[in-house]
Amino acid sequence: MPEMVQTSQWHNEATDNPESEMNTKSPPVVKVPTDGEQGQRVAALEESFTTEFSHPPQFFVRAPGRVNLIGEHIDYCGYAVFPMAVEQDIIMAVATNSSSKLNLCNVDQSYLSYSCDINNFEIDPSVAVWHNYVLCGIRGIREEGGLAGPLTGLNIAVSGNIPPSSGLSSSSALVCATALAVAHAHDLSLAKDMLAEICARCERHVGTQGGGMDQAIAFLATAGEAKMIEFNPLKATAVQLPAGGTFVVANSLAQANKAANSNYNCRVMECRLATKIIAKRAGLSWENYQRLGELQVAVKKSLPEMVEMVKEILEPRPYTKQEVATLLDTTTNHLDNMVLSENTRNIQEFYLHDRALHVFSEANRVWEFRRVCEEGREGALHKLGRIMLASHRSTQHMYNCSHPKLDQLVDLSEGLALGGRLTGAGWGGCMVALVEESKAEEYKRKLEKEFYSHEPAAKGKNISAFLFSTRPGPAACVYIK
Repeated sequence: MPEMVQTSQWHNEATDNPESEMNTKSPPVVKVPTDGEQGQRVAALEESFTTEFSHPPQFFVRAPGRVNLIGEHIDYCGYAVFPMAVEQDIIMAVATNSSSKLNLCNVDQSYLSYSCDINNFEIDPSVAVWHNYVLCGIRGIREEGGLAGPLTGLNIAVSGNIPPSSGLSSSSALVCATALAVAHAHDLSLAKDMLAEICARCERHVGTQGGGMDQAIAFLATAGEAKMIEFNPLKATAVQLPAGGTFVVANSLAQANKAANSNYNCRVMECRLATKIIAKRAGLSWENYQRLGELQVAVKKSLPEMVEMVKEILEPRPYTKQEVATLLDTTTNHLDNMVLSENTRNIQEFYLHDRALHVFSEANRVWEFRRVCEEGREGALHKLGRIMLASHRSTQHMYNCSHPKLDQLVDLSEGLALGGRLTGAGWGGCMVALVEESKAEEYKRKLEKEFYSHEPAAKGKNISAFLFSTRPGPAACVYIK
């Protein structure tokens, strides 16, 4: 039972870190909230659960969404990222049953109820349905949680206030909440870092080749602190943000489901192909390298030197699949079978130079962001804003994962905000802006007037649902009565 309560050779910290010890503990079990908005949501969820299943829940779990402050599309390349958990979350009411069935419902009835044998189901990545993410979490614990026998049946009711397809990681929060619910229901004491890694792997069953940032911050977050998340091994370092600033999240209202098409996986594959071509030119065995971060370690170069290496080896133009195969002295069939993911095998052109250039420069911006935070010198907030804006321009022009509405929000932010950028996978979703606290309300009024008043999807709705200030929130937990 859970207890109560730069990937770069130039960076090396001692591992006897008290925060590392915290990450090896299980998520906390705390008393269910009864006051405020969260208390009202839990009470409404309990009522919905009892109505649906004719008995009360035994416990609740909560997993937060996240906003990534800097470091986009680089976690799956092995590089550090800089997210913080947000207060918006997924809450589940849970009870075991004796039927070996998963019975799933959502307080939002646009998400259809679902039932299956909890020990015998398939996840079809070609169908974008919400219950697939629940099945991912169940499968992760079933396969990697250390269970001695079959899973016990579960009744689950879900409440979420993370805007879907917004880049705030509602899907990963659903996976993480499910995994924690299954673990708690089966008295499995799994460490937070282990749960994060299990969830990162099992979410790939929906077909998205993600890197692990979303799951890591869901379990390793700390209220009041952003985290620098490093991988291989997984490590979270708390970083205090400079005083006087706040982050404002603005939803572009263009939905972006990264599992619904091949855009996201195409970027992962472009980085993989760039890794292999640069590795071959460097005299390495290209078959052994999948990620740009691994390549950097192998060639023993700094991030700025890797930028120059990309410019020397790759051309700023699309490469055909046949060209890539020729450069690697292999065949397109070999690329399809051994390198490319299933939903990217039909793609015939890859932008290798631009993708690799973004990854190495963005990885460098993450370390620069941390350095500015830790030094805390005069003008730190303005420097962070400039770094964020540079990040957005790179995702816009080099990674081509922005959206006209995101670009419009970023452009409107210039002047009142210190800097803004898309957050999450892109192609829609949210942007995050760094704003001086004294100007935050004026900034939000400007966006309401100049952006949201012209958006049909915002008409008649509470503006705070898609435009809000946020602060670093807590990690996933279990609620008990």
